[in-house]
Amino acid sequence: MTHETLSAFFGWLTLLHLGLFTLSALLVLALRDRICGLHGRMFGLAPEAVRLAIYRWLGSYKIVILATALAPWLALQLI
Repeated sequence: MTHETLSAFFGWLTLLHLGLFTLSALLVLALRDRICGLHGRMFGLAPEAVRLAIYRWLGSYKIVILATALAPWLALQLI
């Protein structure tokens, strides 16, 4: 693969991940009570535990985006 191909791939991958992350965060903010109620009933968790799990998941996903998509794209831009 060429430098331009890899750079384009990681650039689009970053945009895709950031779009999915933003959509997920907005849906969680807009539908927090419904999501917590649904997942609480599905897994037998208290709504506070579901909120904490969602918060941790969003934080972990953000780190994954930075490590697997954004950092390689930035590295390729610096070359």
